[in-house]
Amino acid sequence: MPKMKYDFEEIRCYHDEEVHEVLSRLIEEKQFMKVLSTVYPLLPKEVIKQRLLSFHDKYSFQTDMVYPFLQYLEANMTKGITLKGLEKTDKSKPYLYISNHRDIILDSALLCSKLIEQKMNTVEIAIGDNLLIFPWIEDLVRVNKSFIVKRGLSARQILESSQRLSAYIHHTINDKQQSVWIAQREGRAKDSNDRTQESLLKMFNMYGKGSFTENLSELNICPLSISYEYDPCDFLKAKELYQRYLNPEFKKHPMDDLLNMQTGVMGYKGRVVYQLTGDIQNELKEIAAQSGNKNEQIRLTAELIDRRIHSGYSIFAINKVAYDLLNRSNRFEGEYSTMEKLDFERYLSLQIGKIELADKDEDFLMTRLLEMYANSLINQLEAI
Repeated sequence: MPKMKYDFEEIRCYHDEEVHEVLSRLIEEKQFMKVLSTVYPLLPKEVIKQRLLSFHDKYSFQTDMVYPFLQYLEANMTKGITLKGLEKTDKSKPYLYISNHRDIILDSALLCSKLIEQKMNTVEIAIGDNLLIFPWIEDLVRVNKSFIVKRGLSARQILESSQRLSAYIHHTINDKQQSVWIAQREGRAKDSNDRTQESLLKMFNMYGKGSFTENLSELNICPLSISYEYDPCDFLKAKELYQRYLNPEFKKHPMDDLLNMQTGVMGYKGRVVYQLTGDIQNELKEIAAQSGNKNEQIRLTAELIDRRIHSGYSIFAINKVAYDLLNRSNRFEGEYSTMEKLDFERYLSLQIGKIELADKDEDFLMTRLLEMYANSLINQLEAI
């Protein structure tokens, strides 16, 4: 039976032949031009407009307009960004990179910058429509190779949307021969306790005509670990966890997402490491041999991806300090200096000071911050 055809118009990234028209539209957006003037303060607006109008494909826009800004971020907001594990992949093959999720914008953007440096094609990026606060943001992300994941739908709409999304990802990998990046869960893990949502794996399975493991094998899934030494949004995440603790019904305002985006991009990140872990094709065959029960296969696959991501973290001195402070232990005290510990404690106090809430519970907030920095190490110890 032939596979069902889907209409991707509403969610797909823009085609190259649409790029010039979209950029012509964007240069008329005052807010967008204001953002670009902030990003490129030395360039007059007219020069920025002319540069934008010179692009006629997505990759040129990324390499000549977006990449220089990412280079600036690497030089000024990090201690260096490293991409490891390329030898575990085949440069001629498209992959579905599934990673933990730390930063709304930079997780995928910095991966693309490292791929550009390797003379490789960039990835298509899954982005939730909850982040498309203004219409121009949708234009910008779609011209930057993002496709849209619909959020906040009814049960019936979720099914239809998931089927279309599954078809689009299969189409992108197999027909377009284009790699894709997607986070392992909806939204960032506020406590850095990264876990793959089984619903994501069920969505991948929707389009295929084979078994669960056969359908996932079509996607060349490659788990990817992302490690930031410092998370500039840590205090915002702690604040949100506290607000949810006080009121389980708490919902973020769209402008909170905008603040998280700005803080994540322009905040200091220390060392950043991307660790490719290779595809999971062989393990999927083992899972199929181990169990014929689909729900069991889904659970085992989620655990496999988690294990790969957790094993691939880069662990920094502050993760070890956080572990010892959180557990009131001295397990790792031989692996960091007294100065490193004092610096980190001072850093945490400064971050708590940024949280603007009346009568805030500083002990609660300190524990949440320590968990964010300790959980990567805790999960890696379990995985290894």
